[in-house]
Amino acid sequence: MPVITAEKLQAFAKELFVAGGSTPADAGIVATSLVESNLRGHDSHGVMRIPFYIAKVQEGALNANGRLQVVHETPAVLVCDGEWGFGQILSQDLMRRLIAKAGTIGLACGTLRRSAHIGRLGEYAEMATAAGMAAIITANTHGAAPRVAPVGGKRPRLGTNPLCMGMPGGKDGPFVLDFGTSATAEGKVRVKKIAGQQVPLGWILDPEGKPTTDPNQLYGDPPGTILPMGGDQAYKGFGLSYMVELLSGGLSGGPCAHPNPPPPMGNCATFLVLDPKHFAGAEHMLKEAAQLETYVRGVPLIDGVKQVYLPGDPERSTLSAREVAGIPLDDGNWNALLKLATELKVTPPAV
Repeated sequence: MPVITAEKLQAFAKELFVAGGSTPADAGIVATSLVESNLRGHDSHGVMRIPFYIAKVQEGALNANGRLQVVHETPAVLVCDGEWGFGQILSQDLMRRLIAKAGTIGLACGTLRRSAHIGRLGEYAEMATAAGMAAIITANTHGAAPRVAPVGGKRPRLGTNPLCMGMPGGKDGPFVLDFGTSATAEGKVRVKKIAGQQVPLGWILDPEGKPTTDPNQLYGDPPGTILPMGGDQAYKGFGLSYMVELLSGGLSGGPCAHPNPPPPMGNCATFLVLDPKHFAGAEHMLKEAAQLETYVRGVPLIDGVKQVYLPGDPERSTLSAREVAGIPLDDGNWNALLKLATELKVTPPAV
């Protein structure tokens, strides 16, 4: 298993994107976004996505020059079309505009359709918290790639439909909660599949609705499914996923899940940004965030437990470790990047 520094991996990723048809500026934005995901432990949204992204560019499905197009605008609303451009470039642009709007009137909501994969939602929540604002973000799979069955069903009907919330404050950084509404992200199953590894029991079901640890079962014909989050109360996870589907597709003008879905491509998303200064005030919010954090972290711990984790803690912990030790990549995903580098005539870094 190779381990590579963030700097080397980012430079390599950028070269791959440039060789795949992106401008150096755009390549740098997307490469940085992916590596930042790896640094925080979200490997399913990291550099393992590069072969898929570049394949879509080469097919003509992903528009490497796509830019945010405003379809409808009010003082508080932006409805946008992404021209099937890189989701990271589109989402960063949209978040910057929403932050400016929210700073003026208190809140702003934007939607995005026809966007290629937008990556880690926490990245955009962090943009809001860096500006002292709160954010709520949802995304669906633009009507494609259903992976999750309703409780009791054995065929997929929804995507893994992530939900993210970010709040400023915190002694070590903002509180950012970023998770799929399924038991795991599809990308994490794909990471295991490419690596030739089993998935933990409780992640997926085979095509007959029976538990399995074989990631290949998810991608068969007929396909298996990813379980909704919630374990014995999975109806809660599926219900949340259903509402995320509607918020993302129904508000954006893009599709919700439907029969005969197209191949996976990207996301519809809804972004809500709120500026505390227009509500109870930033001072009050930060005071309450500080006292709540102190109160919760001060809970008596069960024997053998060293600490409780608040939203954002796992990512910060992984970031601290990987900034020093480097980013580990399993052999399967690293070899996929090496194969792509050979095809694009890019020299990979020494590891």
